[in-house]
Amino acid sequence: MIDLNTNTPDYEAIELLYRSYRTFTDRADRILEKRGLGRAHHRILYFIARHQNGSVADLLNSLVISKQALNVPLRQLISMELVESKRASTDARVKQLRLTATGKRLEARLSTAQTKLLNQVFEESSPNAEDGWREIMRALANAQ
Repeated sequence: MIDLNTNTPDYEAIELLYRSYRTFTDRADRILEKRGLGRAHHRILYFIARHQNGSVADLLNSLVISKQALNVPLRQLISMELVESKRASTDARVKQLRLTATGKRLEARLSTAQTKLLNQVFEESSPNAEDGWREIMRALANAQ
């Protein structure tokens, strides 16, 4: 447990987070690299898959990035025919995003690689480890 009464950082916790993230992203990174894509593209594909026909504004909110940061990788995904951008029928100012069939297959490969890794780790851990991990990840994701 992290000692909140000391100013010394918990280097082990920090290193574990960095190393586990590297392991978590490695398989997906290798799949993406073969297509000339990176983690930014992966995050975009992931969130579009979870929110098919969501708007660009919805995607920006999910990713917590600027329009500028989204522009280049999203255009690349569209030009590679992994993502489609269509005007909303209810409001022509709104662009809705969805994965193409090829984009769905790629995103499924990426998520499957990461899901398999998580399942393997959870199976090898103590019975309550997954619940504890999820609790910590939620708290970390919502910390400010």
